[in-house]
Amino acid sequence: QVQLVESGGGLVQAGGSLRLTCTASGRTDSIYAMAWFRREAPGKEYNFVAATWWTGDITSYSDSVKGRFTISRDIARNRVYLQMNSLKPEDTSIYYCGVDRTPGYSLRDGFFAYDSWGQGTQVTVSS
Repeated sequence: QVQLVESGGGLVQAGGSLRLTCTASGRTDSIYAMAWFRREAPGKEYNFVAATWWTGDITSYSDSVKGRFTISRDIARNRVYLQMNSLKPEDTSIYYCGVDRTPGYSLRDGFFAYDSWGQGTQVTVSS
């Protein structure tokens, strides 16, 4: 089993930047990919933000964040980062990280491909 803890959220003005961190523990050897999703509030749907292979350099982004957000990983520290630049009010959400532990797939953007979700970190962008 993998445990995930997200951190780095906060309040920022439009145009500003934040860096989110997701720290993994437990069976990190079972991770094939990690992803960030977000949702506007508890009970709302989760929306894909970005994903990265755990042991490779392939990444994927949603169209809404492409060119503004960058996902990266530090395997030695069992961490995945989400650098968010040029933030917009519509980026306001709770951000969650998840892991894909299923081999044999390409990098996926579906919510149900991932599990072991953390508690989330709130990002609020003021206009």
